[in-house]
Amino acid sequence: MSASGEILVEARGLDTYYGESHILHGVDFRVARGETLGLMGRNGMGKSTLIRSILGLVKPKRGSVRVRGRDCTGAEPYRIARQGIAYVPEGRGIFPNLTVRENLVMAERSGVDGRREWTLERVLATFPRLAERLAHGGGQLSGGEQQMLTIGRALLTNPDLLFLDEATEGLAPLIAREIWAIVRGIRASGIATVIVDKNYSAVMKLADRAVILVKGRIAFEGSCAALAAEPSVVQNCLGV
Repeated sequence: MSASGEILVEARGLDTYYGESHILHGVDFRVARGETLGLMGRNGMGKSTLIRSILGLVKPKRGSVRVRGRDCTGAEPYRIARQGIAYVPEGRGIFPNLTVRENLVMAERSGVDGRREWTLERVLATFPRLAERLAHGGGQLSGGEQQMLTIGRALLTNPDLLFLDEATEGLAPLIAREIWAIVRGIRASGIATVIVDKNYSAVMKLADRAVILVKGRIAFEGSCAALAAEPSVVQNCLGV
């Protein structure tokens, strides 16, 4: 956790449904400034639903979401985004008919406190492949390049907290390693990060703390060192 200890996001007692399906069961979740957190669990355990509930993309039936101490339960997603929260969704979500440059500059803005540490120039220096393809349409990029574009677009909002949902899914191992290197750089820059990824060992090496969901409930919460010391929990909850 960061030295300041400021809690950027805190969810309490979240119950979220999709229709009649009860997905999250009384989940508590928090992320502190500068913290890197691994959100883990097998497929269908509620990880993406938790993120979407926090970001206002899904409305929880019960519970609360506070962002920077403010009650944001049920707030519109754009209001939560303006509190310095960025999201790299599973499936990337780029605009295929816009150029790489257009995809990036449409998101560019100052952070909550007026910071502009992430500029177009810095993003292109971080992702040299994008610099070579500025005039290409988003739909013309490879999967790895699209993932870089999505992360770069999120960084241009100058966030304090970044949610990464399956950032390496479906990528070739070499490209996945590039993405992990970029995530390490983001962590080093001081941006708090919540990482969802099937590569649990990579997440545990990078994160300060881990939260494991099993059937919409928290089965483990603690440091990654504590999780690594409990191989039975890793095996039973993650199956690796």
